[in-house]
Amino acid sequence: MRLSMIVALVTGFTVVSAGQFTAQAVAQAGTQAGANWTYEGKTGPEVWGRLDPAYGACSKGHEQSPIDIHGAHLNKALEPLEFHFIAGPMTLENTGRDIVAHVDPGSTLMAGGVRYRLIELDFHHPAEHPVKGKLSDMEVDMVYRTEDGKAAIVAVRLNQDRGFPNALLATLWAHLPTKPGTTEKITDMVSAGGLLPADRGYWTYSGSEVTPPCTEGVRWFVFEQDLSLSRGQMRAFANLYKLNTRPIQDLHGRKIEANE
Repeated sequence: MRLSMIVALVTGFTVVSAGQFTAQAVAQAGTQAGANWTYEGKTGPEVWGRLDPAYGACSKGHEQSPIDIHGAHLNKALEPLEFHFIAGPMTLENTGRDIVAHVDPGSTLMAGGVRYRLIELDFHHPAEHPVKGKLSDMEVDMVYRTEDGKAAIVAVRLNQDRGFPNALLATLWAHLPTKPGTTEKITDMVSAGGLLPADRGYWTYSGSEVTPPCTEGVRWFVFEQDLSLSRGQMRAFANLYKLNTRPIQDLHGRKIEANE
């Protein structure tokens, strides 16, 4: 990993410029290979589990995501999430199902004594995690993994506000790849830390990936505070993907905890 030594502390997390995009995110994407699936129609979420034997967890799993966030139990023993972000170029990919921002290596999350590496940002319209049945306009999922493959996903809910565009989205959306299968490189120094709310209170639960193969064992952290994006920013994404959200999954007795 090549790092240029430009370090700044901003509201509790570290920002460092980074080297070039590597094949790490591409390798992670390779784990998603399998039968074609979609968010609607004959290959939509209701049949994901039957499309490919590797997708069995999508229909048979008991710790699937997303879920409705309600009835959370306060656990004062939960530690604050510790973020360290590397600022650098990003590569936006239009996968034909969503927009993914592949980040340069180096950004990390420390949660529960475990260090995770940020792999990518996934954007969904509308949000995947409702709170007490109410969906936000969009959601961005920060996908993290440990060296041995354990996954954690940090979900940030976004709601439109005509007068308050999101500064980081303004940078990313200027480079949105509009055609499926294409990518756009952002050469500016960009930090995913621009997607963190000021209040870092969160809900957490044990869940899964939200796309096939729906692998379980994912630790989810959903921020309690949402962020603003402008109507124009939301429409720019919705014009590409009007719906790229998996339906709510059964809780199956799982406990949702809150750190504050």
